[in-house]
Amino acid sequence: MRASNHLIGLLNFLTFLLSAVILGGGIWLSSRANNIDCLKFLQWPLIVIGAAIMVVSLAGFAGACYRNTFLMWLYLFAMFFIIAALVGFIIFAYAVTDKGSGRPVMNKGYLEYYLRDYSGWLKDRVVDDDYWANIRSCLRDSKVCSKMGRSFNGVPESFEMFSMRKLSPIQSGCCKPPTDCGFVYVNETLWNIEGGTVGLGTDTDCPRWSNDQQQLCYQCDSCKAGVLDSLKKSWRKVSVINIVVLILLVIFYVIGCAAFRNNKSIDNDETYGEARMTKAQPSRIQL
Repeated sequence: MRASNHLIGLLNFLTFLLSAVILGGGIWLSSRANNIDCLKFLQWPLIVIGAAIMVVSLAGFAGACYRNTFLMWLYLFAMFFIIAALVGFIIFAYAVTDKGSGRPVMNKGYLEYYLRDYSGWLKDRVVDDDYWANIRSCLRDSKVCSKMGRSFNGVPESFEMFSMRKLSPIQSGCCKPPTDCGFVYVNETLWNIEGGTVGLGTDTDCPRWSNDQQQLCYQCDSCKAGVLDSLKKSWRKVSVINIVVLILLVIFYVIGCAAFRNNKSIDNDETYGEARMTKAQPSRIQL
């Protein structure tokens, strides 16, 4: 029994370490929200879940080590709801990032992004005027487009070299005009609009392009699609880690239930050894 409780204490310590992994995922999403994805509410559920697991695992650790039934009951009760919340978050993350992806372009290394390829709650959130105003301001402040410039031995990057680059979804959707517009390349964020097939392919995105470095394609639907795809990739990376953590938490929870039953049997003096002693020494009947 003592060895069993020590094992549970060790498992709760490992759970504490797993909570740090979840918190790390939330902090990573938070850093991307401030600099890349620019949607600043998605990381908080993950951070709250990670912090809750950290606190509850400490209670479970103390309950297992000191054989405190109340702490073990509290640990199991709280962990059940935390596991349910983590399952819900994983399902939600996959559901809202289920549709949409970039489309390959002939003779280009980057993908093009179209808002009509995406749907659901996350799209509605991103395209909301108030949210998009904040996202657009964040993208501008992050200088993600100004960082695209490259030169080799003092010579600016040529159109052929630019065409073969693996651009991020936001760089492709927000920092250059859609390929269908047919604008003439000057540099990464400067394009000659004359001669372009304005209005074709991506419809309203072509006239929305501006060579003003504070505007670029931040009003384009392709930019919103790029943000959605960037969010999708971020959430999917974190969700894979969360699934592994969830499996381990369920295993630890099942073992924790066994430890709880063990502690309860000790409190009620119903151990197997005591039961055998009672049977081996029946009371004598006096004549």
